[in-house]
Amino acid sequence: MAAGSGDKTKILSEKHNGNSMEDYETIEGHAEGPPTINVFKDDVEFSHLVRDSETAIECGVHPELSSKGSSGCYFIRNVEGKIIGVFKPKDEEPYGHLNPKWTKWMHKLCCPCCFGRSCLVPNQGYLSEAGASLVDQKLNLNIVPKTKVVKLASETFNYTAIDKMKARTKKNIMNRVPAVGRRFHRIGLPPKVGSFQLFVTGYKDADYWLRKFDNEALPESTSVHFQNLFERLVILDYIIRNTDRGNDNWLIKYETAAAGTPDEGWDMIENPRISIAAIDNGLAFPFKHPDEWRTYPYHWAWLSQAKKPFSQEIKDLVYPKLDSAEFVQGLCEDLYELFRHDKGFDKATFEKQMSVMRGQIINIQRALQNGKSPVELVQMPVVTVERTSNLVGYPRFTQSFAHRAPFFSWC
Repeated sequence: MAAGSGDKTKILSEKHNGNSMEDYETIEGHAEGPPTINVFKDDVEFSHLVRDSETAIECGVHPELSSKGSSGCYFIRNVEGKIIGVFKPKDEEPYGHLNPKWTKWMHKLCCPCCFGRSCLVPNQGYLSEAGASLVDQKLNLNIVPKTKVVKLASETFNYTAIDKMKARTKKNIMNRVPAVGRRFHRIGLPPKVGSFQLFVTGYKDADYWLRKFDNEALPESTSVHFQNLFERLVILDYIIRNTDRGNDNWLIKYETAAAGTPDEGWDMIENPRISIAAIDNGLAFPFKHPDEWRTYPYHWAWLSQAKKPFSQEIKDLVYPKLDSAEFVQGLCEDLYELFRHDKGFDKATFEKQMSVMRGQIINIQRALQNGKSPVELVQMPVVTVERTSNLVGYPRFTQSFAHRAPFFSWC
């Protein structure tokens, strides 16, 4: 592959086929090392995947805007054209100033009582997506496709006219006067910060399979496993106080059992396999409980699975962790490390978000202790647990039950 004068093009090592960050060679005399903007030292595999997407963009395989949803949501592909991730830029979120689907902006402008969420920090949906993945991993729920904050640039993203003009001008200067072009800090469009979630295959909207399950009962073992997965979704959504969980934005993968051969006995027949994926977690981590127009209920609370008491399996999985003050504090600290990098980060607001989350965790503890069901959990009075420091400097936690009910209780 040839490169023009002064290019910072990276050449993939044929030996490892781009599977190591050390396999990128800087050419044309530049001393700049391999890209580090999207390197995750604790997750090399994820770093490689993001680098694959960057390589694809450099090769002209650009992200594709999803027709679904109310914001800028892009399918990311590798050089072979296979979808490997979903990228949601911060400035293209539902109420972001560069949202390509401007109807959300009109909705909020014309009918603020029905659209917009005053309990959420504006334009931090990408952090909410990554935060949900972090909570999922810390609790070993394993239902959220791995999500991290990355920076990507592509001509298919929605940019301002000024950014596009700057990129074209720099490119023209680079081509015509390379000596001047090499002095630019960056050639091309500016990278956008956003959430990058691994793409899952073979899944359909939960609503599709739930309707089928109403007519065709699941085998006993599959039903028990699905109940456990459902309870994991409940735990996740309740802890992060997801304000946008319908049955159309979590996914189910259902694989029917393979047909056996005549020589195989009945004990060799496999039951159908089922798994779920909790996507669309961008409207969570509120800094207060909803108390104005809408309640933002969890739509899974109306399912039959929500009427069954929490299983012993889910209690054994999450209760020891949620009952540990050290674990909860560590979770808050990990979320702080994630959220603090946002330009609009405010520590006081973050503490309010954690106060809500701590209260949610306390309610889950009580529900698990008392053998409650998910629907009984969501009916419990909401709690906030504020963290303050005493005169000695040690943290002190204060529970508060005061809460104003929203105007509409059904939506």
